[in-house]
Amino acid sequence: MWREVLRHRVEVLREEFLTTADELLTTQEHVQVLLSAVVSMAEDVGLETILDRVVASACELVGARYGALGIIDDDDSLSHFITTGIDPEQIERIGELPSGHGVLGHLIRVPEPLRLVDLATHPMAIGFPDNHPPMKSFLGVPIRVREKVFGNLYLTEKEGGAEFSDEDEALCVALAAAAGVAIENARHLEANVRRSRWLEAGVQANEQILATKDDSDREILAMIAGCALEASDSSLAVIAFPTANGQRLSCRASVGAQSFAAGEKFMLQPAITRALEAGVSAPVRNAADVFGPKTTSKLGPALVVALNLAGMGHGVLILARPTTATRYTQEDADTSTLFSSRVSLAVDLVQQHRKHESALLSDDRDRIARDLHDRVIQRIFAAGLSLQSIRHAITDEPTLQRVTSITSELDESIRELRETIYSLHLPPNGMEPLSRRMLTAITTLTVDAGFEPRITLIGPLDDGVPEAVAEHLIAVLTEGLSNAVRHSCAREVEVSVEVDHEMVKLLITDDGTGFTNPDRVSGLANMEHRATVLSGYCRVESTPGNGTSLTWTVPRTQPTTAGS
Repeated sequence: MWREVLRHRVEVLREEFLTTADELLTTQEHVQVLLSAVVSMAEDVGLETILDRVVASACELVGARYGALGIIDDDDSLSHFITTGIDPEQIERIGELPSGHGVLGHLIRVPEPLRLVDLATHPMAIGFPDNHPPMKSFLGVPIRVREKVFGNLYLTEKEGGAEFSDEDEALCVALAAAAGVAIENARHLEANVRRSRWLEAGVQANEQILATKDDSDREILAMIAGCALEASDSSLAVIAFPTANGQRLSCRASVGAQSFAAGEKFMLQPAITRALEAGVSAPVRNAADVFGPKTTSKLGPALVVALNLAGMGHGVLILARPTTATRYTQEDADTSTLFSSRVSLAVDLVQQHRKHESALLSDDRDRIARDLHDRVIQRIFAAGLSLQSIRHAITDEPTLQRVTSITSELDESIRELRETIYSLHLPPNGMEPLSRRMLTAITTLTVDAGFEPRITLIGPLDDGVPEAVAEHLIAVLTEGLSNAVRHSCAREVEVSVEVDHEMVKLLITDDGTGFTNPDRVSGLANMEHRATVLSGYCRVESTPGNGTSLTWTVPRTQPTTAGS
């Protein structure tokens, strides 16, 4: 009898020993997996890679079929969701990823380990969306970085249909602790890399701006947008400035995917207004909060960077990433502000260079104008006087006609030289001279007219006519000359502008067909209105077959700024 008892006891001990040995082997395997996971996370890799490894290692460690890691945003929602066990096609069929409701939201509010035999029985459970795989057993563990919850590790469907054990929970808690350290290191590393890339982008933008031969605003803005796009791992970079009414933004430069056309406008959203008013950078959750609700669904997180560029004004640099990309961090915002200050300095240097070059050009023009006036014109004028003085001594009629013709050509040369002198002068405020604007308008209107108009400019046009009067003068010149070119069938047209101490007078005459009752009088009424608002007058004289004469005269000095 005692032999049977002894044999039974030995059998029990053997079973206990084998069970204990199996448990020790399993524990050893778990510890080995845990150590391997910790070692893999300690490698010098990026944050995304570490997060993927954490999820995969957790599933292997506790035998879970599905795993996920949800990163918690500042507003206690899930900003990023990394999964394993579900293929991409199935994820696409499921649709929108969890944002932090139900049991997942409970773990955000109560960051403590949570084990459930059946996920559906929890009071906070809200069920699964369509096409979601069935999940029953559940284990959730928070991941902390410096005592702050970074995210939660979610594991479901224990192998064999069993529930997760105390050991599974302990292993996941240990893995989460190691993951917290690795995540912190990776974040520091990525922050340093981002900061370095932004600094390099600022240096690169400065070098490109200062070295370019094409220093137009459009080219400079394109350089800034391109450097920012590369530094920030963005898919789109847009530089825009508020329109005159302050209610919309106008795109001035755009690079990357889904770029905007230059000049395209969109509404000024509150996120942009805040950046412009504060003069700082700020990350934005969704590009629709920047570009408006009509933004393509392929754009996700955005970053708004305030710009203050000399000569261009206050604007914004808007960066955007795809919907699946990580959000911009505060580190991105801080370093992009430094980038903005660097490129602002480079643009300011370019503007100073432009002013210096403009001053040199203005000096050269003034010198040339003086030389033309003091030397060339005087010599031609003297030659003309000499020819005039010998006219009485010439008796031969052909020779006299030849001298008269040469004298007329000299007078014409003097007139053209005076026009050139007018066009060379540049006012101190940098605005295009009135004489040049007038000559440009005349050239544009008569380029295909079949005749070259005779132009006479008398008096201080460029420094003696207020801009309020100049704008009306250009408008009337354009209207009057356009009528002569299009309707008069003229062979000769004369344009004369005379400025004296009191009045500005425009005279346009042609040898065209003339008219008695014109079909359209809106243009004539507009010219008369412009004269009236400036306390002047407009007179049009025309006779069929004898051409037309337009006289537009207004006071040179206006008591107040006149409206159009």
